[in-house]
Amino acid sequence: MKVIAINGSPRRKWNTATLLKQALEGAASQGAQTELVHLYDLDYKGCTSCFACKQVGGKHEGRCAIQDGATQYLRKIEAAADVVLLGSPIYFGSMSGEMHSFLERLLFSSFVYTNPPRSIFPRQIKTGFIYTMNLPAELSAERGYDKMFMATEGYLKMVFGHSETFCAYDTCQMDDFSKVVMEYMDPVHKLARREQVFPEECKRAFEFGRKLVNV
Repeated sequence: MKVIAINGSPRRKWNTATLLKQALEGAASQGAQTELVHLYDLDYKGCTSCFACKQVGGKHEGRCAIQDGATQYLRKIEAAADVVLLGSPIYFGSMSGEMHSFLERLLFSSFVYTNPPRSIFPRQIKTGFIYTMNLPAELSAERGYDKMFMATEGYLKMVFGHSETFCAYDTCQMDDFSKVVMEYMDPVHKLARREQVFPEECKRAFEFGRKLVNV
């Protein structure tokens, strides 16, 4: 069992990365081999709409033709992954740009414009998406974030066969709020949640990873 986690946050040791690591530990507790990839370490771009992946009988049919820093991980997912864990903070109401670009490459090559659309990914794998965000759950729902979460989950299900979503709300952005302009947030509240609530989110992420391996 091979589990690959993709960190779409620029931070290697903060909320998103920490929860992904916890999910990988949950998967490892069930005997899985795990790997964590940091997208901000890679030199790559999103889909260029070349449609090489859609050319019937072409050498790139069903596979992204771009060769760059993301290619080796797209190939590894295709060849060896049993579970793919994706993680991103929410920036301006959506996943990070790096994660969105990676998803374009990951999903589009296997997405076929039949009626109805279908997937030509060579097998089914399990996927999970971990989101972290500054907003509490209620305000996130008011702003419609759940529609984006469910849309992404739907595309992952269509291409790979299975997907689940994990959300961590009202997260803390930093250890020291005195160094930045942060009138919108309550530092006392945020730091208290970091100390009291985030450890529970880590436990929940551990179970998320463990469950995905066993689905």
